[in-house]
Amino acid sequence: MGHLDHAAFGLLTPALSYVMAVVGAALGLRCTVRALSATGRSRRNWLITAASAIGTGIWTMHFVAMLGFAVRGTDIRYNVPLTILSLVVAMLVVGAGVFCVGYGRDRVGALLIGGLSTGLGVASMHYLGMAALRLHGTVHYDPLLVALSVAIAVVAATAALWAALNIKSPVAVAVASLVMGAAVSSMHYTGMLAVAVDVTPADGQLTGATAMQFIFPLAVGLGSYLFVTSAFVALSPTAGERAAYTSAGQSEEAVAARPARNTATA
Repeated sequence: MGHLDHAAFGLLTPALSYVMAVVGAALGLRCTVRALSATGRSRRNWLITAASAIGTGIWTMHFVAMLGFAVRGTDIRYNVPLTILSLVVAMLVVGAGVFCVGYGRDRVGALLIGGLSTGLGVASMHYLGMAALRLHGTVHYDPLLVALSVAIAVVAATAALWAALNIKSPVAVAVASLVMGAAVSSMHYTGMLAVAVDVTPADGQLTGATAMQFIFPLAVGLGSYLFVTSAFVALSPTAGERAAYTSAGQSEEAVAARPARNTATA
């Protein structure tokens, strides 16, 4: 049985992965809040951004944490197509849950279906990412811990979508994002506790890419996307702010036109 290290670089990878989860959750929740106050194409675009943010944040969290994963007695490689598939699955299944909430007429039903879909998307991403592992040995899972990790993912996703439906203030969204980030991280490390590896010593070369060759550059790119998109969303005015600006502009025009009418009458 190989010795597993989940934090080969100390607290760096757990802390950074938590930050990625929080940023993705914050951006996704904020975009969902924007979507619920919008209509037509604007709502759809906000929901697409929310799904990509949550999916990207969860994927980046998982693989940043995996940078610190090591197994004594074997190198680790990653199957590139499966790793990319895990990202696509995360975005698509999370997107289904977000759109369910965004367009559902029955809020309770939409929340339950959306939370289940999003949670299963998170779990699917995690275990597809684990299936991409290539090492000298066999990976085993504890079924009870796997089931617990899936349950945590579903509960966390449902709570996050509930927050998007019921919490509007930026401060409350920030608090909800911190909680969501902690829940996603808990799901990840619960799933990792379920892992056991029987190492088989071998001299053959493993197929796939190393974490630094593939995972690290992709995680940096997706993390940059999250931060840039977060800045854009934070700086763009809400529908209420745009309405307030328009109303203020019309009031100023009315005040400026009043003296001109008075002069013309005199």
